Amino acid sequence: MPSIYQLKPRFQNLLRPGVQRLYDNGTTANQITVLAGVVSVLVGALIACFASHSWLFILIPLWMILRMALNAIDGMLAREFGQQSHLGAYLNELCDVVADSALILPFALIPGVSPLLVVGVALLALFSEYAGVLGPMVGASRRYDGPMGKSDRAFVLGVLATGIALGWLGAAWINGVLALVAALLIYTLVNRVRQGLLQAQGQEPAVRQAEAVQPNAPTE
Repeated sequence: MPSIYQLKPRFQNLLRPGVQRLYDNGTTANQITVLAGVVSVLVGALIACFASHSWLFILIPLWMILRMALNAIDGMLAREFGQQSHLGAYLNELCDVVADSALILPFALIPGVSPLLVVGVALLALFSEYAGVLGPMVGASRRYDGPMGKSDRAFVLGVLATGIALGWLGAAWINGVLALVAALLIYTLVNRVRQGLLQAQGQEPAVRQAEAVQPNAPTE
């Protein structure tokens, strides 16, 4: 199924001049990766501490846009400027799941929203990314299959947070959207396992294999 991740090459082309300037200034891919993770935790903590002020949820879509840019930048610095490393691969995956959890969990503090549902979405996001990371263990690539990959989650949560900040969405709507996200995350998890197995068996179409590229992976 299609995913927002497939639009990433166009987004990268827009960022490429800025990435060149960052490289010229001595910025590394790992610095960008850690920065994105740390700021995500700070944004999530700020919203959690003042969750009664619903307008603060507008920080989530604003930060999601910047975070997507930073995630693209760290990958471009790694691949295009010879900064790929084993440490970078670890940081890329770990910072992503920490950032996801930090930005999802504050939704549990909204009155009427199911904490179990929010925690479930956070865990399923983690499991789906783990399923993607396991691809190389069976002879496949790191899997980014949708329909609810990292970029898709960022889009949905950003829209949801905007609706909360503007007072347009009640708890029932929020729970409904989160339930849908949870269902799509389960499908994503299964899809990544299935596509990884197909690729390992040499049955995956070449176009899909070309899409599954680790953004900050170590060189082999």
